[in-house]
Amino acid sequence: MTKRPGGSGSRGLKERVRTARGRRASSVRWLERQLNDPYVRRAQAEGYRSRAAYKLIEIDDRYGFLKPGMRVVDLGAAPGGWCQVAVDRVKSGNEDPRVVAIDYLKMDHMPGIILFEKDFLDDDAPDLLVEALGGRKADCVLSDMAAPTTGHKQTDHLRIIHLCEVAAEFAGQVLAPGGTFLAKVFQGGTESELLAELNRNFEKVRHVKPKASRSESAEQYVLATGFRGAEPTEDPDRARD
Repeated sequence: MTKRPGGSGSRGLKERVRTARGRRASSVRWLERQLNDPYVRRAQAEGYRSRAAYKLIEIDDRYGFLKPGMRVVDLGAAPGGWCQVAVDRVKSGNEDPRVVAIDYLKMDHMPGIILFEKDFLDDDAPDLLVEALGGRKADCVLSDMAAPTTGHKQTDHLRIIHLCEVAAEFAGQVLAPGGTFLAKVFQGGTESELLAELNRNFEKVRHVKPKASRSESAEQYVLATGFRGAEPTEDPDRARD
């Protein structure tokens, strides 16, 4: 049984970080939040690389889209929390790695994945991921990508939506029929054009905010399930008939 964070013994653990010379107040707040975050402590205790692992665990526990034997592409994978969950749930191993991951940030390798240290927005990145799939379709595309925040709500929203749009376009190219797309967005809703596209391409589209997402955060996820399949490419010779 999965233990919930907190519980008896969690009281009285609140820690304070004293402001040191040269340390910004925002840095102090971040450190205090990390020290007092039950998901951070739980990740350390259970061997996950980040607290983000519990977001994917919670969403998959609820909707059940990761199953043994599936192939998964993880966009914005570092430091690897989502990869760990995906590897475990699809039963990926070194002999037949079923998880393909990419991030421009350095990430320590782990068994069961094919890893690219590269920006997904690079022109050649999608082809590398397709090649790594070995001619097979993916069953799930995950994207926890996020652009550096500016503090300007509208700008940050547009940046994250752009990443989601690029990830959704890629998913439409590599997903097998019935596949799943999960991507980070910000509250305020997914842009109508993107949402319309997802609704055309998937049976069900919903917004999800797992409990592991901090309550004060604008972060949420768009989950699209039941991919209808890529539209067939028109044969130019037939079009001339």
